[in-house]
Amino acid sequence: MAKRAQVNRQARYNPEYGGRYREESRPGKEARRKGKSRLPDPDHNIVDLSAHSSQLATAYAPHRCKTPLSPQTSAQQRYIAAIRSHCLTFGIGPAGTGKSYCAGALAAEALESGRIERIILTRPAVEAGENLGFLPGELEDKYAVYIDAFRDILNERLGSGVVDYCLRHGRIVGAPLAYMRGKTFSNNTFVILDEAQNTTPAQMKMFLTRIGEQAKVVINGDLRQSDLRGPNGLADAIERVQGLPGVYVHSFERSDIVRSGLVRRIMDRYEPD
Repeated sequence: MAKRAQVNRQARYNPEYGGRYREESRPGKEARRKGKSRLPDPDHNIVDLSAHSSQLATAYAPHRCKTPLSPQTSAQQRYIAAIRSHCLTFGIGPAGTGKSYCAGALAAEALESGRIERIILTRPAVEAGENLGFLPGELEDKYAVYIDAFRDILNERLGSGVVDYCLRHGRIVGAPLAYMRGKTFSNNTFVILDEAQNTTPAQMKMFLTRIGEQAKVVINGDLRQSDLRGPNGLADAIERVQGLPGVYVHSFERSDIVRSGLVRRIMDRYEPD
């Protein structure tokens, strides 16, 4: 072994360069490296995030509508005028007529202008024909699924940041109808009871007796979409409050559906005249 190493040194010795060993040629070095494993290329697994769509690089934020609420039909115009001029307004009629949107937009407008200090959103916790079972989280988390539609409306009218702030500080409150007992709706509160066709007469009585002086209360529902098997609180209340001062009952017709023409035609198939 020692003799072979000496032969190699002599082979690389070059007297022309002052006795120094001659440099090994580059091809020779490359040949020696062929049997050795190469280090991984540090740029091999790099992904260029800028190459992805810019629409996917940001979180979803609903577009905020800064224009004042404008009615799309004459029925909506009468409904909006009734809410503005009455303490208690009932909005009844088929889905897609804008009952919830108009009420939510007017509540957002009143909160933003400072005419009210708080919005209360409530509805009976009744599933539409199915049992959702146990929902995880605190009460607010459990009930959030029931008021998602109104949150979308408020996000559009106020902006999601303002809505999140108001929810954290109690300026916007969402609570089940059963939790309204013992409360008083004061003159700085805008209250919306949605899906009222799923209330019992006892629940509706409890809710109506919460109304304080100069409060703004809107009750919406579709009598044909009740998920209850017993007496209907919405129909019972409309019969009882007819003619009372400060109360207005507004009825939407199928021709007032503005959600889409398809919804109107579907309603014609499900509920033929």
